[in-house]
Amino acid sequence: MSGQASLQALLDREAIRDCLYRYCRGIDRCDEAALRSAYWEDATDCHGAWNGSAEGFIAQALDKLRRGGRRVHQITNVLIELHGDTAAVESSFFALQSTAALPQGQTFLCGRYVDRFERRAGQWRVAARTVVYDWIEERARPELAQDDAALFGPRQPNGRAAPDDLVYRLLEDIHRDESAASRR
Repeated sequence: MSGQASLQALLDREAIRDCLYRYCRGIDRCDEAALRSAYWEDATDCHGAWNGSAEGFIAQALDKLRRGGRRVHQITNVLIELHGDTAAVESSFFALQSTAALPQGQTFLCGRYVDRFERRAGQWRVAARTVVYDWIEERARPELAQDDAALFGPRQPNGRAAPDDLVYRLLEDIHRDESAASRR
């Protein structure tokens, strides 16, 4: 592989990883724009009980997530096989979840996203996703039903949905600084 081809492969891999992380932010922060930016408009998603369009998955997931609950998704062991404008990507995930309907219940999931990524107009996104579940633990955690002040005590700030999470204030500050610098 030439130096230019090696560099392009590194850039492609990083763009794919960035897309995976945007997905996690989208789910964890109920950030619709981030979540949509991870999928092509015609993408499919087989996500446990959901098997259909990514658009349908996003709509039903956001509806459920915006009602409340807590969730954290982390991705590890990202394996990327590049094949031109297509990539086979396997990513392991850990997810901790509670829902508004059952705030005292904790679900711990481990599994893998088995994704077909496609590069279109220079962008990498998920074209087809299948979630493979490898582990589940469900536990009663009565303390999770408490409000954030009682649950976290002095451990502040706490994660919030978009646009109220601290990361969005950081991004606004950086964009404002960039705009001010460009006007000088």
